[in-house]
Amino acid sequence: MTWGFLWLMLALKIPIAALIYIVWWAVKQTPEESPSSDDDGGIKRYPLHPRRPFPRHPRRGPHGDRVPPSPPRVRTIRAQARTLDH
Repeated sequence: MTWGFLWLMLALKIPIAALIYIVWWAVKQTPEESPSSDDDGGIKRYPLHPRRPFPRHPRRGPHGDRVPPSPPRVRTIRAQARTLDH
């Protein structure tokens, strides 16, 4: 019982103290200066490498046949309700 009390009263206060310190540190920070108006903001106008086109769809067969038709649909047998014989 004593170790549990010490754990709750002392060791778990460390994260609370760290949170209070981080909030205090954030409040004391000075705001960052806004970038100058002649700066592009880090956006490059032209990419270094041109984009590649999207990959082609796979060809069907040696001469690009059409997509094969979907398989025929199968009707499922509807299960009948069972009756309980008492």
